[in-house]
This record gives sequence, structure tokens and C-alpha cells, in this order.
Amino acid sequence: MNSTLTMNIQEEVTRIVTIAVTARLDAFSAPEFRSQMQDLFAQGVKHVVIDLSQTPFLDSAGIAVLVSALKQCRQRGGDVRLVSPQSEPVKRIFELTKFDRVFGMKPSAQEAVASFYR
Repeated sequence: MNSTLTMNIQEEVTRIVTIAVTARLDAFSAPEFRSQMQDLFAQGVKHVVIDLSQTPFLDSAGIAVLVSALKQCRQRGGDVRLVSPQSEPVKRIFELTKFDRVFGMKPSAQEAVASFYR
């Protein structure tokens, strides 16, 4: 018996990095956050979960760095998911700017990570 077996095996591995922001994300901390994101992108990261559940404050510089991360991930074929903030002022910023519609917002980091596999 002469069998000609043709196989195509492909393995998909999705690397997802979760970042929990537990301090203010503002004009003073945004440059450091941007730098850390650039380091991750240099390592090939393209799927990111940013956990804002414990972020007490966010200003326009913080929003700008999140939007920049989203743009860079999408340019690499990836995406950003946010864990919904618990802080009322941070929630309000997302609602007023309508960025809660731009970013994939999830109630927990686990759900945000899982959403990349759906």
C-alpha cells in the first residue's frame, strides 16, 4: 500500500499582555506609560489588556496615550481591550469622550483576555 499523506499543520499562539494601572494616568505619568508600551511593541506585543479598574484618575494625556496604544496595536494587526474603571471620574471621562465606544470595555481582566479568543 502506497499512501501519500499531505498534511498542513499550523499552530496559532496569541500573546496577550495585561497591564494594570493602579495609579493616576495623567500628564506626569503618561510619558512613562508610553515608553513602557513602546518597549512591549518592540518585543512584538500586539494584543494588550489595560486594566483601569483601580485607576483613580485619568486626564487628557492619559486618554491620548491609550488612543496611541490602540492605534499602534491595530497597525500591528492586534487590538486593545480595557477593563472598565471603577472610579466615577474615570468612568465619566470615557462616557463624555465616547471612548467607551471606541475601546472594547470588559468588566474584568479575565473577560478582556477571553474576548481575544472569540
